Amino acid sequence: MGIIAWILIGLLAGLIAKALMPGKDPGGIIITMLIGIAGGLLGGWLGKVIFGVDSIDGFFDISTWIAAIVGSIILLVVYRALTGNRRHA
Repeated sequence: MGIIAWILIGLLAGLIAKALMPGKDPGGIIITMLIGIAGGLLGGWLGKVIFGVDSIDGFFDISTWIAAIVGSIILLVVYRALTGNRRHA
């Protein structure tokens, strides 16, 4: 599966991760979408590294979506941890 497919999956995975972890984030929808894209790529990379496969199975396969959503949740948690304590004037 190519990088374009991971970007598309990442956009949707970011929305799903945000729905699973509701709350006020310092960023808006654009930041959430970027986190989703990066999370999708992270999930795909982790799937390759941890499970030793050349690629996650396919766009419509459940393992692809789980990897992308988990990657997005990981990045959303990290993002909240890094920016959550800052206050805007």
